[in-house]
Amino acid sequence: MRASSSPMSRLERADWWTVRHAQNRKPSTYRCPLCGYRLHAMTAHVLIAPEGDTSRRRHAHAECVAAARAAGRLPSRDEWRKTQPRRPGVLARLLRRS
Repeated sequence: MRASSSPMSRLERADWWTVRHAQNRKPSTYRCPLCGYRLHAMTAHVLIAPEGDTSRRRHAHAECVAAARAAGRLPSRDEWRKTQPRRPGVLARLLRRS
């Protein structure tokens, strides 16, 4: 796949993404949101969903998703959670009350 000049420009902003393999028997054609090229539904590809919301899922080439994940542009939920500030533990909250 040839990357477009501004990859991810067709994707909405999301903190994290779910990725799962897909293959469809429906004779449809989609447009990959990462590279902009056509994607035939009967070929092996992946579904990406922003923040796990499958109602906003998009069909994408597996190669495009792999490249975006390697570049850090499609973080998983676990990867995103590692970057978030941690809440104080139970012991720290109890000691603060005293």
